[in-house]
Amino acid sequence: MPARALAVVLIVGLLLSAAAAAAQRTEPFTPEVGQPGKDVVWVPTPEPLVEKMLDLAKVGRGDFVIDLGSGDGRNVIGAARRGARALGVEYNPDMVELSRRKAAEVGVAGRAKFERGDMFQADISRASVMALFLLPSNLLQLRPKFLALAPGSRIVSNTFLIADWPPDASVSIDEACEMWCEAHLWIVPAQVGGRWRLRGGELALSQTFQKVTGTLTTGSAATAVTGTLRGTEIELSSGTDATWKGRVRNGALELQAGDGRRIKATRVSG
Repeated sequence: MPARALAVVLIVGLLLSAAAAAAQRTEPFTPEVGQPGKDVVWVPTPEPLVEKMLDLAKVGRGDFVIDLGSGDGRNVIGAARRGARALGVEYNPDMVELSRRKAAEVGVAGRAKFERGDMFQADISRASVMALFLLPSNLLQLRPKFLALAPGSRIVSNTFLIADWPPDASVSIDEACEMWCEAHLWIVPAQVGGRWRLRGGELALSQTFQKVTGTLTTGSAATAVTGTLRGTEIELSSGTDATWKGRVRNGALELQAGDGRRIKATRVSG
């Protein structure tokens, strides 16, 4: 082949390669199931389970929902479609841009925001709901931040549990499902461990997540009590079948017995 013809062929080949590379660069990013990430691989929550999780957490217009490791944004977008404000924190910048495009396509870009960041460094203090699909090791590492949320905040997880912290509720997808079929809910409990003074006595409580045990002392009589917390709501029972229900409010325990008796206790220590 003459040198001039060979040069033309080489130039055309280079131009075609450059054009193909440019076209490839302009194609929209498409994530692949199982692709590696900073802390987890990407596996999407099935859409029916997204809705089940949001139902379980009772997500509504008054909520601020955060998803850590938000992937393609489906939890955040699902919450925004229910009228909530929502934020996804995702380390992969391509995923962030994909999520923003998806939110715009369904008309919720004003309520669904996405930012690139490390989920362990993210500020979640404003969240009323955490909607998550993370590994147990991730959830355990984040557990102190979950417990620091305002009492009554809800955490909902696809399949995986938070170590040592029993869920308040669990549900499954009704239709045929082979994988990622369960959602679990935790309601952040108020902190009630410590000593509480009440008229004519004292209430001493120990707390492990939403479970409490302790002693109610009135006069010279001491009675063992057990109870549960659901956010700021508390229920205590004694061995004498007495039950008190109430809430933690403004640094006080406000309780009412089944017979109408009321107890107000103020914190002494804890």
